Amino acid sequence: MKEEARAVPLDVKLMNVTAAVLLLAFALLVAAALAGWAMRHPAFAIRGITVMGEVTHNSAATLRANVAPQLGGTFFTLDLTRARQAFEAVPWVRHAVVRREFPNRLKVLLQEHQAVAYWGAEGESRLLNNFGEVFEANVGEVESETLPRLHGPDGQAAQVLAMYQTLQPLFERMDMALEQLELTGRGGWRVRLDTEAVLELGGGTAEEVLARTQRFLKTLTQVTSRYGRGPDALEAADLRHEAGYAIRLRGVTTLAAANPADVAATKSNR
Repeated sequence: MKEEARAVPLDVKLMNVTAAVLLLAFALLVAAALAGWAMRHPAFAIRGITVMGEVTHNSAATLRANVAPQLGGTFFTLDLTRARQAFEAVPWVRHAVVRREFPNRLKVLLQEHQAVAYWGAEGESRLLNNFGEVFEANVGEVESETLPRLHGPDGQAAQVLAMYQTLQPLFERMDMALEQLELTGRGGWRVRLDTEAVLELGGGTAEEVLARTQRFLKTLTQVTSRYGRGPDALEAADLRHEAGYAIRLRGVTTLAAANPADVAATKSNR
């Protein structure tokens, strides 16, 4: 019968464990030193930025020139969140995705704002994009010359844009251009056409406003023709009446109570 292996003395075990721990610590120190050296080495300094995506209002060269000085660190130490914020601070840039490209480059995918309207009261220079987001940029760079002006309480830009997109086709069919749409503080909707006509559409749900507007436009030609006018003679309209609406026409005046031509009312079809 073979002799049982003699147990390793405790002090020998402790020596082996200590040696292993020291070796591991030394390896970690060497790795940290190498990592620190690599992170500081000029070879890994950011030397190029590739810009992709929508750059209609910003050239890739201009973006690199404006943002590069704000990017501190190397390939390993660059803060990608701060880099993204630096790109998104550039006018017209809505969203940026920044990625590292080894060993010393960045790739940036940009999405620019697509302006669909001016936002705010007359004279304000803020813009509204197709997501219903308000942003600021040089209005002189707006490509379209026929953007509408939308206005409403803070935080409700998306709701106002949705209402504009609902109403605008209705007026287009009548050869009318909806130039301004406002959501008042009391929740009512006000429209200004390219003819300077002002329409009070009233409040309520989007469906209720749409229904009133459809009834109004459906009967407008018939009503204006009674006074020898066309829809382009419309100067003002108030759709807030329960069973109809009131209008005022250019060139039509009220001379007597028996001749109520200045303000004409019609019952809406129900």
